[in-house]
Amino acid sequence: MSPLPVQKLDAILARHAVLTERLAGGPDSETFVALSRELAELDSLVEAVRALKAAESECADLEALMADGGDPDLRTMAEEEKPEAEARLDAAVREVRLMLLPKDRADDRSVVLEVRAGTGGDEAALFAGDLFRMYQRYADLHRWKVEVLSESEGTMGGYKEIVAEIRGKGVFARLKFESGVHRVQRVPETETAGRIHTSAATVAVLPLAEEVDVAVDDKDLVIETMRAGGAGGQHVNKTESAIRITHVPTGVVVMMQEERSQHRNKAKAMDLLRTRIFDLERQKLAAARAADRRAQVGSGDRSERIRTYNFPQGRITDHRINLTLYKLPQVLEGTALDELIDALVTEHQAALLAEEVDA
Repeated sequence: MSPLPVQKLDAILARHAVLTERLAGGPDSETFVALSRELAELDSLVEAVRALKAAESECADLEALMADGGDPDLRTMAEEEKPEAEARLDAAVREVRLMLLPKDRADDRSVVLEVRAGTGGDEAALFAGDLFRMYQRYADLHRWKVEVLSESEGTMGGYKEIVAEIRGKGVFARLKFESGVHRVQRVPETETAGRIHTSAATVAVLPLAEEVDVAVDDKDLVIETMRAGGAGGQHVNKTESAIRITHVPTGVVVMMQEERSQHRNKAKAMDLLRTRIFDLERQKLAAARAADRRAQVGSGDRSERIRTYNFPQGRITDHRINLTLYKLPQVLEGTALDELIDALVTEHQAALLAEEVDA
């Protein structure tokens, strides 16, 4: 494995010291915010670098004691302590190496979560509902805010489609590996013979775009108003509050009717439109970097089956990393979902490290 870039690490420590000194000097509020943000981004890396340097110093001291022809007791002590010190050094090197890996610029962002029923009819819609509730509970555990943007309920419950914003720091970093086809195997409540049915739902996790990310020209938009459908009584029949926006260059179409205000529906529709266009651009860049995106963990390829939820056996299997947990109820409650996500993140980091070695 390639050695750590010592000059780069020293530069990071120097930059951290400069930022700390400038903040102590009482800059204006705008500068203070910018410096504080940069300092916060460096804090964890600087802590890891300092731990690395301490581990290197400890190993060097032990080596010196072992090479010294003086006190034999000190030499014996150094020989006994060396394996643990080297283990700490190896761990510190790995930690710094991981923190120096290229970051996905979208990792800190909030997301738009889209869950849609796939093959399986009513059972697929029920499963889509189960998945959405799983992510909703997971978000609650992390104190993220969930807001439903649009929903289409299934005839027996669940959702044919549901789209929601999940807002919080680092949401995309945790949920980006959830994109793909989720398969369920279970006996539907309507099944009298007790046969196991297989159905599916698709999940898309898109980093929430900001206005600066996507330039949308009004000339490229076709905006239509219409009466909202679904529940709502007389209001639904009389007010054209629903909005449909088509972005002609990309063909992206969004519709919003959750709010009674046409203005609010248009604002939400524009946010969703920018997010989907932003995701298209990210996918194009990813495709250019890797001809076979399916070989990448968390590539976002919607066509692949990523996970199976087997209710009769109480197990859940992630096919990308061949991980099976017999914790299906806990995963669906959101409490054990981190075990799957942590394993996917670790695998992704290992792949990045392997690419670094090859390079």
